[in-house]
Amino acid sequence: MKKNYWFIALVGIFFIAVSFVVVRYTVKPEGERITWWPIEPRTGNNNAAEWNGAKQNADRQIGKLKANPKDTKAALALVNAFIAEGRISGNIMYYDNAAMNTVKRILAYEPENFEAILLKSLIELSQHHFAEGLQTAKSAEKIGTNSAFLYGLLVDANVEMGNYEDALTAADNMVSIRPDLRSYSRIAYLREIHGDNKGAIDAMKLAVQAGLTGEETTEWCRAQLGKLYENEGNLFQADLQYKLSLAARPGYANALAGLGRIAAFNLKYDSAVYHYEQANSLTDDIGVKQSLAMVYASAGKNKEADVLNEQVITKMKKNSNANEASPDAGHYSDRELAYAYVQNNDYDNALKHALLEYNRRPKNIDVNETAAWVYYKRNDTKTAMPFLKTALSTHSMKPQLLCLAGLLYAENGDNEKAKTMLTLGLKNNPLLPTDLQQESKTKLSTL
Repeated sequence: MKKNYWFIALVGIFFIAVSFVVVRYTVKPEGERITWWPIEPRTGNNNAAEWNGAKQNADRQIGKLKANPKDTKAALALVNAFIAEGRISGNIMYYDNAAMNTVKRILAYEPENFEAILLKSLIELSQHHFAEGLQTAKSAEKIGTNSAFLYGLLVDANVEMGNYEDALTAADNMVSIRPDLRSYSRIAYLREIHGDNKGAIDAMKLAVQAGLTGEETTEWCRAQLGKLYENEGNLFQADLQYKLSLAARPGYANALAGLGRIAAFNLKYDSAVYHYEQANSLTDDIGVKQSLAMVYASAGKNKEADVLNEQVITKMKKNSNANEASPDAGHYSDRELAYAYVQNNDYDNALKHALLEYNRRPKNIDVNETAAWVYYKRNDTKTAMPFLKTALSTHSMKPQLLCLAGLLYAENGDNEKAKTMLTLGLKNNPLLPTDLQQESKTKLSTL
């Protein structure tokens, strides 16, 4: 009998223990069950003090959310922290996923939260899900219209989808609400797209003046101003902007990349490699890695170029393939992949990815330029022409596009147009890739 009592007692204890475990893990507080994404260390010694501040801010918001997962104010602050850190660190894939994960939690509680919808659109645009970003921004427009942020998203999304008139309308609305760094920089880009490089420079100067010196957004605008000076062939001013940026924000990768471009243009490849390697050590940005691979090749470091280019392709494919598992997690990188494959002389894969991007946004001028360039490299210049004509439809005066146009017109027997385009493209001796500059000059001399 005693044994039976002990058995019953043990069984009772067992069921009590099991019940405790079941109850503990089924009713445990919401904040404990949710995993919040942390701020990750930056690549290299990239402004440690700023990163510490960003981490403390993110940790503070996460603490509030653990206490109350429905604290919308803390969640929105965390999303903004993720987006800012993604821009600064170049670790876009991680932070876009973190931001999207958080913003979807907000929308689960508050489906019409205006700021959350705007942030969702911003993240989609960062992921190169441009059609989705445009639709999300339009859904926000039905809730509220007196928002410069909203119109900025509509500018960006319409530009990427090739809806340039709609982008201009959105830019007018944006600047009328808030004439600041964000609106001036978008006006600069639209002026550049429409062939007004000097007007673009004026607008980007206003953007720089409107920002706080040293902040990432201000120095991004200053780096873009440097690129506009590159198009004008004013390398003195371009170099000055990059050095001013580095003085204000030491170790800024975009400014280091700008100095690398100038050095490569001047055939100072050791200096170009030095600046690009510095930039690459401070950011995970794919564009910096692609440019470094090109500089390696120009410097005769073919092994380093091949290794880095393969790493770039692998990373972009991984990021893009994430769309298959979760559309919210992946980044479309097909335009960038097309150029990476061209660099590897793999024109079949270059064409595959150029057309994948074209099928998503057939009106975008940059996408059409990419397709035209790939067909040119494949010696299929007739097929390239319709893409080229779309790329030229906004009357862009970008030297690289004009030189490509001149080469294609020459290959198709229109020497008069070829001469006009090459002359315009080479005017003022703009900063161009060395091989394109030489090819364009050689072709122009024969016309």
